[in-house]
Amino acid sequence: MIKTAVIVAAGLGSRLKGRTEMQPKGFLEVGGIPLIIRSIGQLREQGIEKIIIGTGYHSEFYEQLARESSDIVCVKSPVYRETSSFYTLYNLRSKVDDDFLLLESDLIYEPRALKELIEDKRDNLVLASGATASEDEVFIEAGPDGHILEMSKKRDALNKVSGELVGISKISREQFLKLCLLAEKDEMLLNKGDYESAIVSLSATSPFYMKKVEDLVWAEIDCEAHLERVIEKILPRIEGAVYEH
Repeated sequence: MIKTAVIVAAGLGSRLKGRTEMQPKGFLEVGGIPLIIRSIGQLREQGIEKIIIGTGYHSEFYEQLARESSDIVCVKSPVYRETSSFYTLYNLRSKVDDDFLLLESDLIYEPRALKELIEDKRDNLVLASGATASEDEVFIEAGPDGHILEMSKKRDALNKVSGELVGISKISREQFLKLCLLAEKDEMLLNKGDYESAIVSLSATSPFYMKKVEDLVWAEIDCEAHLERVIEKILPRIEGAVYEH
């Protein structure tokens, strides 16, 4: 049973500059609740007992959460301004001692997203949904067995689109250590790559699989248009899904 979650939350949130000058993107409020608080609550409801947050920009906000809650641990990346999401994840390697859920800090999603991954008996799953029309999609190409072959924001870079990346994955500790070893041999991946690129690279020899929930309700918030869409369209659907399920 998965008891650990890792949240990557080091980014600058530069596309939301007016809202992130004084706080990290994970503290954006939707429906009166910061995104990170909403995620933490949902993780706890699914039995998660340890939450490791990779911080950087305005790390003091997350560190305050850790002071208030014994199940939260923060690790700040000293080079968050120069690196991407994979280094933030790699920087947590001394704290990750079990299989875990990996999440991005700027997500809003229905609880089914976590439940589907946790209850699936397979390891190393990347959650995907059907088409969202969010205009900022990361598309996944997977083989017939769900084995991840490629991920890209460009449809034309893929032979086919099998699903859209949600930003929540389930990763075994063994697979995580393989990701770290891979990065240590590839300086560009370690310092400039996102975690999706690392997953694709490793999947060629040690597979990750796509877990697709076609009608999953979720969104990532990277800009004002995303935030507006979430408030107007996504949050009402999530609240409806919570009531329904």
